[in-house]
Amino acid sequence: MKLTPLEDRITNIVAPVIEDEGFTLYCVQMTSENKTQILQIMAEDPKTGRLGVDDCAKISRAVAAVLDVEDPISGAYRLEVSSPGIDRLLLKKEHFEKYKGFEAKLESDIPSETGQKKFRGRLHGVNENAVSLITDQGEEVDIPLQSLKKAKLVLNDELIKATANL
Repeated sequence: MKLTPLEDRITNIVAPVIEDEGFTLYCVQMTSENKTQILQIMAEDPKTGRLGVDDCAKISRAVAAVLDVEDPISGAYRLEVSSPGIDRLLLKKEHFEKYKGFEAKLESDIPSETGQKKFRGRLHGVNENAVSLITDQGEEVDIPLQSLKKAKLVLNDELIKATANL
């Protein structure tokens, strides 16, 4: 998944702050809603993979202070800090490896030979260039990492049970 230059800059600013608070930055995303810019920061406790409400508030205060000084975003924006959740986005090769065998939805910018852009199935593996998925129809599909538009775990009983034990 590709970061915009602004998201990359913000990541470089906030990652050390979040780590100093004892957490791991999962991702940074700039979105907008009703003409309001929204900075979404997802983080987690590296030991549990979770983030509580008090943790979100702690990170929010620390990040807001450094963003006020660095001022990377022009204009007004809303800061949202949250956990990536159980049915989290998959953004890095490590994420695909960690959740190998779990069900996911993937969307590609480039259509497959059959014209398909959206896929659902079990994560089968990842290499330097592509993520492999066993579709619900039993086919193995390789989707180039560079063409991934979105990848997300599917919330189901299996995922809930597995993440409860982390």
